[in-house]
Amino acid sequence: MRTRSSIALSLAAVLGGTLAFTGLTGCAATSHGTQRSALGVARPSSELLALLDQPGPVELETVVSCDWAVERGGLINLDHPTAKAAELEDGDEPIQVFFHALRHPEKGLFIVDTGVETALRDAPEKAAMRGLVASAMNMEKMKVHAPLGEWLAKQPQPLAGVFLTHLHPDHISGMADVPAGTPVYTGPGEAADRAFLNIVVQANSDRALAGKPPLSEWTFTREEAGPFDGAVDIFGDGSVWALWLPGHTPGSTAYLVRTTKGPVLLAGDVSHTRWGWEHDVEPGSFNNDADRASVSFQKLRAFARAHPEVEVRMGHQH
Repeated sequence: MRTRSSIALSLAAVLGGTLAFTGLTGCAATSHGTQRSALGVARPSSELLALLDQPGPVELETVVSCDWAVERGGLINLDHPTAKAAELEDGDEPIQVFFHALRHPEKGLFIVDTGVETALRDAPEKAAMRGLVASAMNMEKMKVHAPLGEWLAKQPQPLAGVFLTHLHPDHISGMADVPAGTPVYTGPGEAADRAFLNIVVQANSDRALAGKPPLSEWTFTREEAGPFDGAVDIFGDGSVWALWLPGHTPGSTAYLVRTTKGPVLLAGDVSHTRWGWEHDVEPGSFNNDADRASVSFQKLRAFARAHPEVEVRMGHQH
């Protein structure tokens, strides 16, 4: 994957000049509609913390939809002293694109993020993510293992909803395989986030979201001194929590799942890599707001240190 700046320069050339020549400030991540989520109740983080030592009811499966490789400097801050001491250099970093299946005994089957769609493997010219976006993301480097559509066809129960960590193309690249009418949930401000890159990304995102209801945005109540910027008890029973950790994108959301085997944190791109997480090094250039992303990363690291019983699954590496 190219950095944000290199993609922007490529787009400027395609659109006929430099960014200054275009005079454009960008557009929203998607023109798809949004609404306040009717699902979930904002609760203090203290209520989540009180439940961490209790087994939960949810079965959780993490599926590797494809292998991929992107620039290490986007995933890990190579200017961090720890990264420099380890002599990390830029270059391809092997990663995966996941989706996570949550099976709630009463609420049904949900997924966190979407992996990749079947067409990306079988008919890439017809995939939602195509053209300049596919080229800029080097999607030809993807080795597809489990397209979302194939996986869904094997499930004994229908998909009840999709919880997104954020709206970047690699996290909604399986969305076209999600059945029409399926509810989709995101963090606040995610769809409306304006950027120059969205001038071409938006059409891809809109294709991926076609046929879905308006995006339901989690209704967080901001916590100034909490371990997260806000928390939503999704089903009202304390089993699955949406955690607001903005910075990578405005609505970046991690998910805490109380599984039958213990609590699992799905970190999303608050931390992309296992190395970055274990060495306390925040992500690199693939951030909307680097300072805020660093704060969210440190909040999540502090939470994990305080609660070692929580298994943490990174956004793009086991």
